[in-house]
Amino acid sequence: MRAAVVVFPGSNCDRDLAVAFRAAGADVTMVWHKDTSLPDGVDIVGVPGGFSFGDYLRCGAIAANSPICQSVKAHADRGGYVLGICNGFQVLTETGILPGALLRNAGLKYICKTIGLKVETAQSIYTEGYTAGDVIDIPIAHHDGNYFADQTTLETLIGEDRVAFSYTDNPNGSLRDIAGILSSNRRVLGMMPHPERAADTGHGGTDGQALFRAIAGQLTTV
Repeated sequence: MRAAVVVFPGSNCDRDLAVAFRAAGADVTMVWHKDTSLPDGVDIVGVPGGFSFGDYLRCGAIAANSPICQSVKAHADRGGYVLGICNGFQVLTETGILPGALLRNAGLKYICKTIGLKVETAQSIYTEGYTAGDVIDIPIAHHDGNYFADQTTLETLIGEDRVAFSYTDNPNGSLRDIAGILSSNRRVLGMMPHPERAADTGHGGTDGQALFRAIAGQLTTV
């Protein structure tokens, strides 16, 4: 499996994401935001957490207009796999790859803690390592993680089984407790919690390992 991890000015989880991919057996290439193309043969693109461009304008808005994001969108449009975590989820909504928006947390405060996350569906390469209904412990670290979408979009996400994860105790005001969603072809996942921070015993928890192992298990055999 070949993975590319995009790096923006202000990214701070790019190395963590690369380590998690490598631990699952991936060959990882770091890709700078000014690059205009992805490496040949990439199976999955990781858009990491952090504070791209200092979160100016809106979180992820400037990053979404970086040269590399045109290639990320093209990769997604032709059926490629993309994983966006935290700021990466914000970038994916700003590019239009995923629907909705991430607003300021309802409590207007930055939240950094481990939370309970319910697996809503096992029907994706990202979640098939879990069972629907499982509750896992995954860290969050965000100021703008409040998922918002119009009623029609919410009904579509739920009706098409595209809510990947939900909060067991909603920390930020997200509609329908949504913590992560899938694209219509189920090949793109955006999520606010950080599975790469729960993928090693040294992190104090390993509930994120199954996500990366499931990705590697599917894409290594493609």
